[in-house]
Amino acid sequence: MAPKNLSFKIILGSSSMARRKILADMGYDFTVMTADIDEKSIRKENAEELVVALAEAKADAIMSRLETTDHLEENTHPTLLITADTVCLFLHIAREYFKYHDLFGYILPTSIGIEVAVYQGIIREKPSSKEEARQFIKSYSGGQATVVGSVVVTNLTKGIRKGAWERSEIGTADHVMGLPRSLTEKLIQEAL
Repeated sequence: MAPKNLSFKIILGSSSMARRKILADMGYDFTVMTADIDEKSIRKENAEELVVALAEAKADAIMSRLETTDHLEENTHPTLLITADTVCLFLHIAREYFKYHDLFGYILPTSIGIEVAVYQGIIREKPSSKEEARQFIKSYSGGQATVVGSVVVTNLTKGIRKGAWERSEIGTADHVMGLPRSLTEKLIQEAL
C-alpha cells in the first residue's frame, strides 16, 4: 500500500482502466489526464523504440496542456507524470485452417488498449473494421505473441524524464483456450 502522506503528486497520462486500477490498488491518489496525439504519425524502426516514442509523445502533449492552462501551480510537492504504451508482436506460424482460439490476436490489441501490433516485422494499427479484425484474427492463428511495453515518468517540477521498455513472451495462440465463433463475433462487435 502507498503511504498516506506522499511527498509528490501523480498524474496518470492514460485512459487505460488497467493502469488506473494498478495505481488505485496500490493506494495512490492520482489525477488522470489523457493525451490527444496522432499515434499513427509516430513511426520507429522497431517496437521498443516505438513504445518509448509514443509514451514520450503522450507526456509532451500533456505537459503542453498543463503549461497552457497554468495547471502547474507553485507548490512544495513535486508532480510526477506517468505515461505508457504497449505493442503486441505476433510471430506467425502458418496454419492450414483457421482456428477459433486465435481470437487472442484480436482481443489483446483491442480489449486492453493496445493500439499497435507488429506482425511479421510489419507494424499494424488497431483494426479499423470488423472485417479487418477477422482478417487479423485469421492471420494470427498459431502465432507466438510478445508484448513490448514502456513507461515514462516525468518529474514536472524538476523537468527530469526517465523511461524504459520491457519485452514479455505471453505464449502462443496454440496454447490459448479456444473460443466459439459466436463469442468471437460478440467480442469483435463490442471492441469496435
